[in-house]
Amino acid sequence: SPIVRDAMDFSTALCDADGENLAQGLTTPMHLGSFHDAMRHLIAEYAGDIAPGDVFIANDPYLASGQHLPDIYVVKPIFANDARLVGWAATLAHHVDIGGLVPGSNSIGATEIHQEGLRLPFLKLEDGGVRNAMLMRIIASNVRVPDQVVGDIEAQIAATRAGETGLQAMVARYGADTIEAYGTALQDYSERLARAAIRDIPDGTYCFTDHIDGLGENPEPITLTVAIIVTGDEVTADWTGTAAQVKGGINAPLSFCKSNVYAALRSVMSADVPNCHGYTRPITVIAPEGSLVNAVYPAPCGARGITGYRIVDCMFGALAQAVPDRVAADGAGGST
Repeated sequence: SPIVRDAMDFSTALCDADGENLAQGLTTPMHLGSFHDAMRHLIAEYAGDIAPGDVFIANDPYLASGQHLPDIYVVKPIFANDARLVGWAATLAHHVDIGGLVPGSNSIGATEIHQEGLRLPFLKLEDGGVRNAMLMRIIASNVRVPDQVVGDIEAQIAATRAGETGLQAMVARYGADTIEAYGTALQDYSERLARAAIRDIPDGTYCFTDHIDGLGENPEPITLTVAIIVTGDEVTADWTGTAAQVKGGINAPLSFCKSNVYAALRSVMSADVPNCHGYTRPITVIAPEGSLVNAVYPAPCGARGITGYRIVDCMFGALAQAVPDRVAADGAGGST
């Protein structure tokens, strides 16, 4: 579809056996920070039932740490020749439609997630290499442009196979133990560099508040407020004081809030910090449950990008008080 091919609204990553990002593509940081939480869902749900040839699919914010329903995860476990799980190839792509009230499945007027389209917890799209044709038919029957949606899912599957082939070639060359050891070393190295970057930020609490226009019958501005607390080599983004979730499709699931926090903080670190899960370890996100930045079921999330841009704006507004020479200009609520 054009949204994948031209807008490049997709993300890819290789994860270790525990589901932690080792390497990631260069497309959408708003996606990539959520992979860790999504993998936690998948691994916990399918413990003991993960085999070569499996492919998993999901999109649900509440059942799979998804972001909004148009963003579909397609994930494939990667095994060495001895059937040892060595990693995961993970993709996330924004699909042109997933059903719901309006074409494109991004309705600000939705009052609950059930109005936004087809919900998918983590399911096996392929089980031991055998396609679940019924599941694909269900997906195709619930979207307005099935050829484009199915085509993009097939592209995601192909991408996971490419990741599988590449990692298996590395394992064949160097051995699974070596790959695992170097993966652990990379995560620890990224964490050390991130902690060093945080130590360069003066200790303190830096606060910023922004707003989104009210919705429908509640025209009052919707408040987002963050306190960035820097203590030594650790940083906390505390969203206490942010407005409650609303009956409109702009709510952000926690995974999406965390993605934006990670991306904003990563942008004030050195380019030398590897973009893997390790750099997020010194970062804590506090987001009150049921708030705009940690919505709970059945809050609609289709247009959560509107809130995501404000999350980044708030982060930059606070960080500018501490490291003004490292912070980009305001994105006007529409750019990350």
